[in-house]
Amino acid sequence: MNETRLYVGNLPYTACENDLHDYFSQVGMVTSVDLMLDRATGRSRGFAFVEFASAEDAARAVAQLNNKEFQGRNLTVNIARPRAERSDARPRRNWGGRGRRGE
Repeated sequence: MNETRLYVGNLPYTACENDLHDYFSQVGMVTSVDLMLDRATGRSRGFAFVEFASAEDAARAVAQLNNKEFQGRNLTVNIARPRAERSDARPRRNWGGRGRRGE
């Protein structure tokens, strides 16, 4: 597990990467911010990943910023878990935008 990468949830939809970078830089050196966007609309999905230069900075950010107010919302901040592998038992289907088969 990467101890320098944080999950940041409950973000306001108006927040941008620069806002997050500035906010998290208060507690340590931020190396990257990845704001997750909806593919269809391009709007924020309400969560991001913030990476710090050291595990100590990341731990400090969790301790100081978890459940703290940011742009009117209380953030959820914790160490990011590795992404779970998808099961092949139920493959994703792409219907090409059609509502029903055979149209």
